[in-house]
Amino acid sequence: MKKILLPLALCFATVACFAQSKTIYNLDFEQLDAKTGMPAGWGMGNISTADLPTDSTAAAYILDKSVKQNGNYSLLIDWSKGYKEWTASDYVIRQVFKGSKITLTGYVKTENVTDGAGLWMRLDGADGNVLGFDNMQSRFIKGTTDWKEYSITLAYDPDEVKDITLGGLITGTGKMWMDNLHITIDDKDIAEAEQYTPAPSKCNADRDTTFANGSGIKSIALNADKVKDLANLGMLWGFIKYYHARVSDGAYNMDAALFRVLPSVLAAKSSNEANAVMEKWVDGFGKPAVCKKCEEEKPEDVKLKPDYGMLFATNNFPKSMTDKLEFIKKNRSAEEGKHYYIGAQPGIGNPIFQHEASYSKITYPDAGMRLLSLYRYWNMVQYFFPYRHLIGEDWNKVLPEFIPAFCSASDTLDYQLACLKLIARVHDTHANIWGGASALSRMKGQLTTPIQAKFMQEKLVVTGYYTTDPELQKGIKIGDVIERIDGVKVEELVHKYLPTTAASNFETQLRDLPDMHGWLFRSNKPDMEITYDHHGHQMVMNVKRISFENAKLQNAPTVAYKILKDNIGYIYPALLKEHDIDSIKIMFANTKGIVIDMRCYPATFMPFTYGEWLKPSASPFVKFTFGDIDYPGYFIKGDCPENGTSNADNYKGKLVIIVDAGTQSQAEYTTMALSTVPGAQVVGSTTAGADGNVSEIILPGGIRTIFSGIGILYPDGAESQRKGVKIDKVVNPTIQGIRNGKDEQLEEALKLING
Repeated sequence: MKKILLPLALCFATVACFAQSKTIYNLDFEQLDAKTGMPAGWGMGNISTADLPTDSTAAAYILDKSVKQNGNYSLLIDWSKGYKEWTASDYVIRQVFKGSKITLTGYVKTENVTDGAGLWMRLDGADGNVLGFDNMQSRFIKGTTDWKEYSITLAYDPDEVKDITLGGLITGTGKMWMDNLHITIDDKDIAEAEQYTPAPSKCNADRDTTFANGSGIKSIALNADKVKDLANLGMLWGFIKYYHARVSDGAYNMDAALFRVLPSVLAAKSSNEANAVMEKWVDGFGKPAVCKKCEEEKPEDVKLKPDYGMLFATNNFPKSMTDKLEFIKKNRSAEEGKHYYIGAQPGIGNPIFQHEASYSKITYPDAGMRLLSLYRYWNMVQYFFPYRHLIGEDWNKVLPEFIPAFCSASDTLDYQLACLKLIARVHDTHANIWGGASALSRMKGQLTTPIQAKFMQEKLVVTGYYTTDPELQKGIKIGDVIERIDGVKVEELVHKYLPTTAASNFETQLRDLPDMHGWLFRSNKPDMEITYDHHGHQMVMNVKRISFENAKLQNAPTVAYKILKDNIGYIYPALLKEHDIDSIKIMFANTKGIVIDMRCYPATFMPFTYGEWLKPSASPFVKFTFGDIDYPGYFIKGDCPENGTSNADNYKGKLVIIVDAGTQSQAEYTTMALSTVPGAQVVGSTTAGADGNVSEIILPGGIRTIFSGIGILYPDGAESQRKGVKIDKVVNPTIQGIRNGKDEQLEEALKLING
């Protein structure tokens, strides 16, 4: 239910690694680097000096002597010009401590922050996987605020954590100061915390680093039989990885195990010979001990059962092999809830893919490692994606289909495109490439259009501007229909880019294609030619593209809540703060009704606080499904959480919630929760269809992606994934409505309240 506002891995190069003492951690910015004059050990995130204007007299990061909470200095991030979408300071501590809980506290002061600011902290494992992360997204600091102490607490496992990374971040525009930070481990100051020295690893998987720099397989020649053999190997590899008891114990590095058997499979002259190689390979893992507690489970409320692909298909593997696989399946668990490669997020249940090497320094992996990338992702989806049944095609056929693309990828860009196309096939709006694909980003371009456009009535319609340029707004008007971009028909471009536009449904693909970061308008070319229809007249205009840093949507909402005409309350959750509900209750107490405009991403978590206010009594609003790490591929339905409470003073007016393709993840979850208010109605168009806490996946080359990690259902079992939330009154915007300056969805919401 959480949107990834910033890249999941805020990976910065600066490292603070010192010997332990009471003054080593420069968390108050008092220790300065002799060369730069800036706080020692601190770095800035996604910008360099080249990003700043050459005539700028003020850097983005400033050691402030005049504004401070404690001591001599504070660190100011001056993002008033918004050089990029976001930036973050960072400080890394590469030491491990005894304890089970880590807390970061610190003081933050802000000025004119538009989108959000806050502290952040991330815990990384030895292989680069993220063990814990909080960037205060659900409680961002906005506007102008005085010094206030904030805190972040994460679970801490000294056997897993390698690095502690922390800092401050800001999105949008504005200024933020940070000062007087502290870290405690189990409520003890980090300077006093006892360092932890793990016992020498007894885990063979940790010690096996033979293939850390590549598989050694430079190329793979394919024919139909070899594709079938490699598909069998990929399915077999994933099954052994997640089912074999000795692998779950950490006895085998499965990447290395693949690279050891792959040459023999490739050299096999027939499928029978390849099968014999694979059966011998399975024997090499040893026969697991009999596991009496692993008898076939038959849970009462199963949502999804395992799918083993072709492993048990008739006439695929010899019976001797399938018998061995059946034995492994029946005796799969080494220790309940413990698995080297897979875990569950505490208190939530979405999968944690652990001990997955990123190979981030190898931007163009060799052929064997590219095949590993395909196998890794495909099997994670096969066994741990709660919406596998909603993909819309046979996922088992996707593996052999993509083998040629991954094996033949000619360079870094070709490999990253293959990954993106594979990710797009799960049809999950959460799933995309969120980091580690710089070649793909460079190819897409560093410039965007100054025009906002959306698809409606199967046309691409101008709906706004990202600049105040009067010539642009004089030439192309809101409501004009874009027909060609740089001479190419829009429908041809849509057809071209759909396979690389990852989203749950067609409506959300159409949402993303003309987004400022989408395929239609993003480019490295400074000029774009737009052919458009203006009230029946075809026009052509040359438009200057702009940088993302200079793209600011004009006439965007500026207030979180207000009273509309006819005494109707209006809430825009993207701008809400946690404490706003107190003022809203007073302001809206005697209103006729409330419109919650959920065509955005909420800035605060609303299902329970607003549910208690709006509902007269508690009722269930959602049902979860969770994967079983002890029986991979099984998804079990959980309980139905309730929101609301017994409240005779609940809000008595009508409630209408507006949704569209911009309603995604937490916004969809919130809509589901608040739609249980008696008499509430949901108005609008198809939502993004992506709900559930996300799980991070890292692929060779350092490519980072995610998918929805837990299933979200309505209490009656209805799916929200791909379909979107239930809508009581479908209202799609029209071209004429846009031209007339109407918000037809809002108008319908007001009619329902006034009716």
